[in-house]
Formats: sequence, C-alpha cells, structure tokens
Amino acid sequence: MRTKKKMLRGIVGGLISGLALAAWLAFFPSPGSAADPVKVGFSLGLTGANAPNGGQLLLALEIWRDDVNAKGGLLGRPVQLDYYDDQTNPANEPNIYTKLIAVDKVDLLLGPYGTNQITAALTAIAPRNLTTIGILGTASNSQLHYKNYFSMIPLGPEPKREFSRGFFSLVAAQKPKLNTVALVGADAEFGKNSVDGARENAKAAGLKIVYDKLYPPAVTDLGPVVAAVQATNPDVVFVGAYPPDTVGFIGAAAEKGFAPKFMGGTMIGLLATPLKIKLGPLMNGYVNNAEVFVPIPKFDFPGVKDLLSKYRDRAKGKGIDPFGYNFAPYAYAAGQVLAAAVDGTKSFDHAKLADYMRTHEFDTVVGKIRFGKDGEWTKPRMLVTQWRDVTSHDLGEVSDLNKWVVVWPPEYKTGDLIFPFSAARK
Repeated sequence: MRTKKKMLRGIVGGLISGLALAAWLAFFPSPGSAADPVKVGFSLGLTGANAPNGGQLLLALEIWRDDVNAKGGLLGRPVQLDYYDDQTNPANEPNIYTKLIAVDKVDLLLGPYGTNQITAALTAIAPRNLTTIGILGTASNSQLHYKNYFSMIPLGPEPKREFSRGFFSLVAAQKPKLNTVALVGADAEFGKNSVDGARENAKAAGLKIVYDKLYPPAVTDLGPVVAAVQATNPDVVFVGAYPPDTVGFIGAAAEKGFAPKFMGGTMIGLLATPLKIKLGPLMNGYVNNAEVFVPIPKFDFPGVKDLLSKYRDRAKGKGIDPFGYNFAPYAYAAGQVLAAAVDGTKSFDHAKLADYMRTHEFDTVVGKIRFGKDGEWTKPRMLVTQWRDVTSHDLGEVSDLNKWVVVWPPEYKTGDLIFPFSAARK
C-alpha cells in the first residue's frame, strides 16, 4: 500500500513539475528554441520560356537563404523561401503575388524575374504599398513609376536606351559607315522595351530604319520573320529575343545564309549555357548587349567567387546551367539588398525598407549599388560581348573567355570587335 501511495505521489509530483516547466517555457522560451521563420515570397519562371534562367535564380536564392541562416537569420529569425512557378506567363503574376501576400502572409517580397512578369506583378504589389526587388527586368517600372520598386539589373536611369547603347555605339564606330538597320523583337513588354530603346539609339546614330516589327511571343518558327528582315537588305540587324527565340532566329538566319554587316541585340538565349552548347559555332559573330555579368577579372567583386563556387557544386545533376554567370549573382545580390535593409532598419516594415533602399549604398556580389529614379541603378554597367572562333558544341568552348569576348564598354573590354559579321563567321 505504501508503495502504491509513493508511486502516486511521484506521478502527481512529476505532472505538477512538468506543467510548471511548460508554463515557464511558454513565458520564457529558451535561447535555442526555433523562432518563427521570415517568409520571403516570390515567383520565378521554372517552366516555359524563362525556365533555362529561372532554375539558376532559384538556386542562387537558396544559397543566399542558407548563407543568411548560417549567420543567424534576419533579426534572429531563420529565412524561409515561399515561391511559385509562374510558368513564364505574366497573367499568373497578380494571382501569385496576391496569394503570397494575403494567404501565405509572407513577410518580405522579391521578384519576379523578367520584364513582362515584373510589370504584371506590380499591379498586385503597388496597391498594397509593398516593397519588392525585381530581378533582371528592363524598364519594368517606367510606366507605373511605383515608388517602392527596386530593380536588380545595371541599366541605370534610362533603362530602355541603355540596354542597346553599347550595341549602337559599336555600330557608329565602324567603317565604312553603316546606314540602314532592321529592328525586330517579341511582341511583349521585354521585346517592346528593347526595340523601343534600340529605335531611339538607331535614330540618334543616323541610321535609316528599313524594318521595325514585333512578332507574336508564342511563335515557334522564326523562318518567316528572318526572311522578312532579310528582304530589306539591312546593314545592321537588332533583335530583342527570349531564350527560345534566340535559338530560333540564329538557326533560321544560318539556314538562309543571312549575313548582314552587323547582327545581334538583346539575345537572352546567349546567356544560358545549355543554349550556347546547342548553338555552338552558330553563335560566331553575334553581338549581344544583354550581358550583365562575365567572369572577367574586373568583375571579381567581394563574395562572387564563393557564390559561383557554391552554385557550381549545387547545380550538378539539377539539369540547369552549370555556371549561372549572368543570373546567379543578381538573384543573390537582390537577397543581399533585402537583408541589408532589414538589418539597417531592424524592421520588416515595407515602407521603412523602401526608404532605406532609396537612401543607402549596398555592397553586393555584383558590386556597389545605389538606386535612383523608378528604382533603377543610379549608374549603368551593361556589357556587350561577341562570340568568335567557336568550333564545336563543347562546354569548354562556350565558357572560354577567349571566345566570349567583351567588346564594350572600353573600361571592361577584353578584345576588339571583329567586323563585319561575315569575318567573325569564318
């Protein structure tokens, strides 16, 4: 009997002690207990036309998340990424960002990626006065002028014109003088912005525009488009093309033997290693003004080598670009700016974050950044490259800096332009 009473007293005593401990923990959580995560919401094109680049951006953001969490998170809370595949369809963006904000109740926003997608997403973000950093979008805020939008692309205060400024600077420098130009691009926000800027730069360079049309963004056969451009016999051809369009245009031009004196443009497909491998020697001669990061010595910004090393290790077996050069640094830098604003304001308040971003300089893996009008960078830093001497579809060739040459601006040049186009094709 005494044994039973003793056991009962032990059980009751243990229960009381346990309840007391639970109550104490509820009021005084231990330093090691997990805090609620900081939810960072965004969308990316993980399928559709943007898929070759969306996977790179996602991996870079995952690396950023892990690096931040290894240092204690944001204001002591771990970072969690909440994201959706927008399927490269701008029409999906308002619903995705509304869900992130109203249903998922994310704390912070990033993205999306791409001009068309950002423009569409802002229709859901701006009415709520929230802050986001769009990734690699061209003049996405040039119509709305939304005060709490910031752009992670080095286009500067005149983004439409800056995109092709280097291209037409090179055109103007050639002898004998080039006189006519054809402008062609996808009939969507990115293509329109790209061609609009090219049109202004072409007129400023004194070129006669002999072709100026947009093609449907879903077109799969660019043969007729190339034929129409070829029929005008232009000296210069400028193309604003998505990744699959880049491959389609270059392939069709090769089939038709189309070789104007100067050809290229904002050809996004020439930024993705798998597409470079697919094209191989067909890239020779093309001038691409869509470059934002080439691994030249002058782009060895603090932290970028470590990021790209981690990226290469983690990209293995994922079926994505093995290097991530033009994309991974900018996604990671977007995260860095967001984290710096949170740390600087000690807050997740979107208005405070936006004020901080407007008034501070940021050290990132793509260098120092300040934001100005419409959230664009105060100082542009676009690159123009030309492919030459590619002889195969080998990975080593399409990542060789002797074949992937920066030809503009002068301060970042690694080689001179080969002109005319036909000379670089040999």
